[in-house]
Amino acid sequence: MTAGLRAVWRDHKLLLAGFVLAVAVMLFFAVRSVMFWIYWADPAHREEPIAGWMTPRYVAHSWAIPPEVLRDALAVPPDTRRMTINALAESRGVTPEEIIRQIEAVIAEHRSNGTVTRP
Repeated sequence: MTAGLRAVWRDHKLLLAGFVLAVAVMLFFAVRSVMFWIYWADPAHREEPIAGWMTPRYVAHSWAIPPEVLRDALAVPPDTRRMTINALAESRGVTPEEIIRQIEAVIAEHRSNGTVTRP
């Protein structure tokens, strides 16, 4: 086994290094995906009370509405990433509670239309 691996290393260093790198990247994303699934599978993260530290995308995941619905309702530019509710409120010169009330209204409207995405 080790003799074969040594021969591959000796003859194909670049190819073997590329393969090892590809496997490492694959494992990184596999672990990340599993951790994401475990996090959102926990019922404690569903319908969490909305807080200023959350991003609109986090709220959308927690409340099972499409992120685009919340992004469009709050008029958040599509290229904005990881802007918290507190930062959004500060940039608009309003209180976080006002943004939270807007979010709650969007969630209520979305659910009243019967378009809940979580079973």
